[in-house]
Amino acid sequence: MTFANGWTISVQFGYGNYCDNRHHTDRFELGKNNDIVSSATAEIGAWDANNKWYSFDDSDEVKGYCSPDEVAKFIAMVASF
Repeated sequence: MTFANGWTISVQFGYGNYCDNRHHTDRFELGKNNDIVSSATAEIGAWDANNKWYSFDDSDEVKGYCSPDEVAKFIAMVASF
C-alpha cells in the first residue's frame, strides 16, 4: 500500500516470509483454495518514492516475526513520514 506521502509499506505473512508461516508444510499452496491465511506474526518493510528502503535499527530492510501491535505502530509511523 502506498500512502499520500509516497511511502509504500509491505506486510507479509505467507510461506517463506519471516513469520509463523515461514516453514508451513503446504508451502506455496497456502491460501490457494480460498482458505484464509492467518499468522500471529508478520514481516514488515517500507520504501519511499525513490525506492530507498527504510532501514531498521539493525540495518536490515525488513523486520520479521512482528506482532500485530508492532505492525500497527510501523504502519502509523510510515504514514506520518
